Amino acid sequence: MIVRRHVLTILGLLFLPFALALSYEELQPQISQLFNTTSDGHTNNWAVLVCSSRYWFNYRHMANTLAMYRTLKRLGLPDSNIILMLADDVACNARNAFPATVYANSGRQMDLYGDGIEVDYRGYEVTVESFLRLLTGRHDDNVARSKRLLSDASSNVFVYLTGHGGNEFLKFQDNEEVSAYDVADAIEQMWEKRRYNKLLYVIDTCQANTMYSKFYSPEVISTGSSSLGENSYSHHNDLDIGVAVIDSFTHNILQYLETLGKSSKASMQEFFNTYDPAKIYSHPGISTSLSSVPPDEILVTDFFGAVASVEVIPKEAELSPLARSVGGWEATSGRSRGIGSGEEVDESRYQKRRSVEATTKSADRWSQPLGENESFWKWVPSHLLLGGAFIALYISLGDPVENKIMVE
Repeated sequence: MIVRRHVLTILGLLFLPFALALSYEELQPQISQLFNTTSDGHTNNWAVLVCSSRYWFNYRHMANTLAMYRTLKRLGLPDSNIILMLADDVACNARNAFPATVYANSGRQMDLYGDGIEVDYRGYEVTVESFLRLLTGRHDDNVARSKRLLSDASSNVFVYLTGHGGNEFLKFQDNEEVSAYDVADAIEQMWEKRRYNKLLYVIDTCQANTMYSKFYSPEVISTGSSSLGENSYSHHNDLDIGVAVIDSFTHNILQYLETLGKSSKASMQEFFNTYDPAKIYSHPGISTSLSSVPPDEILVTDFFGAVASVEVIPKEAELSPLARSVGGWEATSGRSRGIGSGEEVDESRYQKRRSVEATTKSADRWSQPLGENESFWKWVPSHLLLGGAFIALYISLGDPVENKIMVE
């Protein structure tokens, strides 16, 4: 009796992993399709926007950053996924003829410093150390979550920097510098820690292209405003404000992004094709050699927008149960009068839709997990194995009362 129970216990324990594995293999494709909301599998986007300058005469650098911030929010990226670093000494500067405002165009059509702005790093918090710690995630315990880049292996990260720079360096508040080697090593740490799926690095400064010349980490796309030995020029001035209000490279980017919506299918290659050295007054650079996916297969909204999961519901699903029980509308010959309108209505427009077997997600189709159309027999093998394993374990354990008598 004891031997039989031991045999059944061993058999039950042997069959249990196989049953669980089989159930997992059946569920795993459904789970993957449910949570993979994009073509490359990334599920969320993050942005790090850095204005490394301070002082009134660098007004345009703050306007660059705030204009990019406003565009990202317009395309759906929430504040919780944007880390904004600003000296923030322009809006309320004594020289500002329009207090508590920042504009990026001479017509002053839109105040970029409105009520909706959330600055995460302000004033002297904007340092090389805080920037590198933000990228690598090496914060002190007392740093708030709102000041952390909480990205993961399924995140696309957009990094934008603007300020004064030179050959392989970018100045921070006229006090310190970050080198191309520092940024390259920080991005490598991000990759090793699985802090991004793909990364887009954009920099607007003098000799900007040298700031990504040392990158060596996978899945990084980089672009800059000017080549080695070239300056990055402002686009135009505002005579009432008294200084330049935006840089040419950033102005060119924003001008294109304003034509896109949240559901745009424009690719990064189309984005790069808008670069015109004659309008930017320098030669922008583009580096895609570290990316495994060509830019014409990557959407602009994969970096400049939010990941949205949209499920299209069939038309009849919106009708009440009573309307569905009637059978819907059928096309009839001729025309009829609309109720209360006196005008003729073409009823052929209201044909009943056929049943839809699967919902649509983005451009592809996927079957709903555990949907009604799943075959019953698909689940029989795993259920039998799982049930058999538990029965064997129950028999092997036996009746507690009987076991107690046998022991006594």
